[in-house]
Amino acid sequence: MGFSRTMERPALVLTGEMRATLVRRTYLLVFASVIVTMMGTGLAMTQEALLVSAAKHPIITMLLPFVPLWMAMKTRNSAPRALGFVFLFNLVMGVAIAPIIFMYSRNEPGIVGQAGILTLSTFGVLTAYAWMSRRDFSAWGSFLVVGLWVLIGTSLLNMFFQNQTAGLWIAGATVLIFGGLLVFDTWRLRTQYGPDDYVPAAVQIYLDLLNMFLAVLQLLGGGRNRG
Repeated sequence: MGFSRTMERPALVLTGEMRATLVRRTYLLVFASVIVTMMGTGLAMTQEALLVSAAKHPIITMLLPFVPLWMAMKTRNSAPRALGFVFLFNLVMGVAIAPIIFMYSRNEPGIVGQAGILTLSTFGVLTAYAWMSRRDFSAWGSFLVVGLWVLIGTSLLNMFFQNQTAGLWIAGATVLIFGGLLVFDTWRLRTQYGPDDYVPAAVQIYLDLLNMFLAVLQLLGGGRNRG
């Protein structure tokens, strides 16, 4: 999930070259993060002991990636160190989601690729909308943060009740919430982030993308299982 969503910043006026550099660095880091996450997942899929350990301790496994993430945000003014922690976060996150990827791949071959294509298509459409629109999306922030906390709470409850229908509704809400956060974070990249803020900007967008992918995967898998 995201972090620093409520942080208020004044709008920054950057030169065209500075903004282009910020955007290029941000999206390069986002896509590099996706590749490192895939590497982490691939590593876990080839190491049975690691995969089983991640599956047996899901809460610990999902909390572990946020240790290097916290370090990355603490050292974000030191680019080489921050990037190292970001990639460590991505790698551990790939291991954490490996049991989910393995389960869906085994039950429905090809579904992971389909979820990836749908997520990237949605990412492209929402990103283009955020960049091309002249709307001020600042009002979205507080609304989406409230929705995010409600989503976290209902997800935790459903971990105990294990209701499949509720899980699908939560997955649908996840796509909507993180789709909105993607638009909001892209708007912040366009208007609020400074020239050296590409690390936090990339991490925010990466988390939006990852959560959308996992939710789309659950919707595709759940819908087919119910059919």
